[in-house]
Amino acid sequence: MAYVLMNDDFVSREAARVDIEDRGYQFGDGIYEVVRVHGGKLFKMDEHLSRFVRSTSEIGITLPFSVETIKDKLLQLFELDPLEDGMIYFQVTRGTAPRIHHFPEPSVPARLIAYTKTSARPAQLQQQGVQCVFAEDIRWLRCDIKSLNLLGNVMAKQQAKTAGAYEAILHRGEMVTEGSSTNVFIVNNETLYTHPANNFILNGITRMTILEMCAKLNIKVVESTFTTQDLLEADEVFISSTNIDAMPVIQVDGRPIGSGKPGALTKAIQREFEQLFNS
Repeated sequence: MAYVLMNDDFVSREAARVDIEDRGYQFGDGIYEVVRVHGGKLFKMDEHLSRFVRSTSEIGITLPFSVETIKDKLLQLFELDPLEDGMIYFQVTRGTAPRIHHFPEPSVPARLIAYTKTSARPAQLQQQGVQCVFAEDIRWLRCDIKSLNLLGNVMAKQQAKTAGAYEAILHRGEMVTEGSSTNVFIVNNETLYTHPANNFILNGITRMTILEMCAKLNIKVVESTFTTQDLLEADEVFISSTNIDAMPVIQVDGRPIGSGKPGALTKAIQREFEQLFNS
C-alpha cells in the first residue's frame, strides 16, 4: 500500500484529502522540499530539512512539529514506502482557515504532508546533453524561498516543452538567473561561473554539493552574474537539481554550446556524483 503522511497520520493515498480552504490550495501559501533517493539511500536529507526550516521562517509559518520530529516522520514514511530510486516530497502550508488574504489567527495549525515517488535518473540525457530555451524571469523577488507558488516556473517550463526543449533558462533583462526548476552553470577557460546565492535564485542543495566538489577537484569557481550572451559563448553549460544531478546543456535557442557535446568539466562533476552515490 502507498502511504501519505498527513501531520500525525499515515493514510493510504486513496484516503488522503486536502480541505478546499487549505491555504496551500488557494494561495500557494506554503513551502516544499524534495529529497532524492539513490540506491535505497536518502541523499542530503539534513540539508533539505535545514532549507525547509529557513524557508518557513522567511514567510512566517510555524512548523507543526520540531525538525527532529519531521525527520523521524519522513524516515517512517520511507520505511512504509521503501524505494530504490525516486524521491520523498514534503510540504507545509499555513493551514486551513476561511479564505482571507492576510494570515489567519496563530491558533490555526500549519499542515504537513509527504509522500514518496519512484523515478529513475535520466542517465541517457546526462550522457548526451539537452537543449534549452531562454525565457524572461517573471517571478517574484524572493526566489531564495522554496515556495509552493510556482506559477512563473510552470509557465517557463511549458514554454520549454512547447519548443521541444528540456528546460527554460531564465533571465532578468540580460542577466541569467536560473532554470525554471534548476540552477545554471557556465564554464569558461576551466573556470566555473554560477549566479550568487541571493534572492534571485534558489540555493540548490545540488548546487552547493557541486561547489564542494569543485573545491575538492581544485576547479576555480566564481559566483557572479553573467549574461545570456556570456552563456551562449561559454565553453560548457550545465544545469543542476535534485532529480538530475549535473545535466549538460548542448544547445540553447537552437545555438550550440561549445562543441555541441558535454564538456570535460561537466563530465568530471558527473563522475564525482557517481562516486558520491556509490560510497
